[in-house]
Amino acid sequence: MSKPLRKPFRFPWLLAYAVGYLIFLYLPVLLLPLFSFNDGTIVAFPMKGFTLKWYAQLGGQDTLLQAMANSLIVGAVTALVATSLGLFAARAYVRYRFKGRELSEGLVMLPLVIPGIIVASSMLVLFISLGLKPSLTTVILGHVFVALPFAVSIMKSAFDDFDQSLEEAAFDLGESVIGTFRRVTLPIVAPGIVASLLVTFTVSFDEFVLAFFLSGNQPTLPVYIWSQIRFPAKLPNTLALGSLLLLASVLLLLTAEYFRRRSGKSA
Repeated sequence: MSKPLRKPFRFPWLLAYAVGYLIFLYLPVLLLPLFSFNDGTIVAFPMKGFTLKWYAQLGGQDTLLQAMANSLIVGAVTALVATSLGLFAARAYVRYRFKGRELSEGLVMLPLVIPGIIVASSMLVLFISLGLKPSLTTVILGHVFVALPFAVSIMKSAFDDFDQSLEEAAFDLGESVIGTFRRVTLPIVAPGIVASLLVTFTVSFDEFVLAFFLSGNQPTLPVYIWSQIRFPAKLPNTLALGSLLLLASVLLLLTAEYFRRRSGKSA
């Protein structure tokens, strides 16, 4: 009877590299919430003590609250517009073969590879030449341009395994095109829509370069944080605010990933 072959011993270099890479990448991020509880204003060890006063002071800053409201408005509108456009674009890319399809899809994905500073400066020149002053409206237009590739990618994954025979069955039963889309298509791709809304909202909420160029005198929250971080006395409040934003972003992305996977399973 032959002996079972032993697997050769391998030192987990790849695992060690992956762990080291994650530590290098995320350790500075983990220091952000740690120092937000520091009783001193200097970001250095040893910490002076534990305090929650920096978090308590956030609610009394009117400029901060206005910047937060601006970011919420921009993020919500951007998510709705980008997801709506991405829904119909993804359906066309998955279902149909038409002339210029690859070119148009490449143009949609182009913002992912263009440097943000180039996009921001170009849009500023374009909007000023069209008579549009920097405002939340121009920020929304810029953010839709940047968030659209994410929406299209997520919605394409939702449509990839969609059974087209379900729509054909609805047509055979006398349902209209709009009715089929509303009663058959939308419920099935709904998890993908939710995932797209969450991801595009997060992309817009965290975006800084476009908002810096296009917001004018209506700063979004990242622009406000940048204006405050230059002053040492404002740094503890900024760390507290950044910690809350970090937690919110992680929760949104985890929720979006849950709905994206649910969309793939339901399809």
